[in-house]
Amino acid sequence: MRFGRVFAVAAAASLALAGCAGGSSSSGSGDSSTLKIGFMGDLTGENSGIVIPPRNGAKLAIDEYNKTNPATKLELKEYDSQGKPEQATSLIATAVGQDKITALIGPAFSGESKAIGGQLEQNKIPSVSPSATNAGLSSNGWKYWHRVVASDASQGPAIANFLITAKSPKKAYIISDDQEYSVGLADNFEKTLKEKNVPSERDKFAKDASDYSSTVQKVKAANPDIILFGGYYAQGGRLLKQLRDGGVTATFATGDGSLDAQLVSGAGAAAAEKAVVGCPCNIPDAGSTDEFSTKYKAAFNVDPAIYSSEGYDAATAIINAVKSGANTSEKINEALKTIDFKGASKQIKFKENGEPSTDAINIYQVTGGVLKNLGVSTEAKLNG
Repeated sequence: MRFGRVFAVAAAASLALAGCAGGSSSSGSGDSSTLKIGFMGDLTGENSGIVIPPRNGAKLAIDEYNKTNPATKLELKEYDSQGKPEQATSLIATAVGQDKITALIGPAFSGESKAIGGQLEQNKIPSVSPSATNAGLSSNGWKYWHRVVASDASQGPAIANFLITAKSPKKAYIISDDQEYSVGLADNFEKTLKEKNVPSERDKFAKDASDYSSTVQKVKAANPDIILFGGYYAQGGRLLKQLRDGGVTATFATGDGSLDAQLVSGAGAAAAEKAVVGCPCNIPDAGSTDEFSTKYKAAFNVDPAIYSSEGYDAATAIINAVKSGANTSEKINEALKTIDFKGASKQIKFKENGEPSTDAINIYQVTGGVLKNLGVSTEAKLNG
């Protein structure tokens, strides 16, 4: 029912936007001295901890660009979807119809990306997501959609294969909630386990549930060696706490949606210890003195976190398109096809379907209550 309502709202919004499509495809062409670039994601909701860092990264890139006093300046417009697809649908109507954005950085999450991708396509607004990983997003035939991170089709197998190598499990248990991202990542976990002949069971709970006792009992009865959770830290922290409180000691692993200190605080340091998190991101170690980390900390007084560098790179892709002379939505989209630069996170170049040209996955582990980067999945070694 929930998704039915989302798509019904999306369809209505698409009709409303269609009337202003002619103006939005050349946003800023009336006054090319300033173009409006949107950023959409969860900025105040329960999973904002993994969206504020890429927003900061994008802001840093745009502020740096504007300080060069370019002929065409950029204005960053923020749209707080709280990670809700139905809220993103309403916001994009405002962004395109009223604010007349020229391009969008985001959406940050997969569910909202799916909900508004058609509207962006219809109105010819190029988007570059720093963090949406659902594999199916690149299968919609969208020509204006891009992302700078590997999809769950890479992330899921990399995490599962890493654990198979590290733990030689005889049995696995897969858990998700009902969000788009969560189910997609869990699907990829399951597919990889089947390919590697590792027996597994699976369960799913509602996103807004808080009592996971039914799932805990199922996991405990199955007695797996590893647990793979597809989901965000808000749910992941609670789940991990309840699993440990229920006597389940199997290795717990999850994906990028849970790569935040709030996974540890949500579960409690003792319960979270040794938990494994995979991510198509490469977060600099705390206190790093590389150029990006230094600039980011100077601007925000915190070290870079999940997707900080990807937010910077997503914005830089659009900035480089504008630098090339593109000053309308369609021209920016054409320029993105030729983008190829060394970003803060990786080499940034897009395939024809909007996917990034590189798909490395890094592995992190909670050690002493802190998430530590163990390196790329094909080389990383667990700390216990």
